[in-house]
Amino acid sequence: MDQQQTPTTHARRPSGRDAKRASRAARAAASIPYITRKIPCYEVLGEEGLSLMEHNADTILEEIGIDFREDPEALEIWKGAGADVQGERVHFARGMCRALVQKTAPRQFTQHARNPARSAGPSPMAI
Repeated sequence: MDQQQTPTTHARRPSGRDAKRASRAARAAASIPYITRKIPCYEVLGEEGLSLMEHNADTILEEIGIDFREDPEALEIWKGAGADVQGERVHFARGMCRALVQKTAPRQFTQHARNPARSAGPSPMAI
């Protein structure tokens, strides 16, 4: 007597795990790739205040300078850039730092994320 048995198939019951997985997948598809700020831009200082701050920073950099302790490579780089190096202290001519930033800083930058899909695109720099 050959009697073939058909395997019984059980319908899979929906579980909480499936619902959570579907919820996470729906959220991931609708997410924003990077943080968007909802705070409006405020002008904290006017042009006159910014000019005064820059003037005072130039005065400090020129008269007092910055110490680069135990870093002869940095001292050589600053000397090559035209700064006044006295021992470990570097003095900068008025306007030198701003000129270097304007000459060497990129006009745009990209804020990279671990997940490339979430990298913020090129943002202009205000220099």
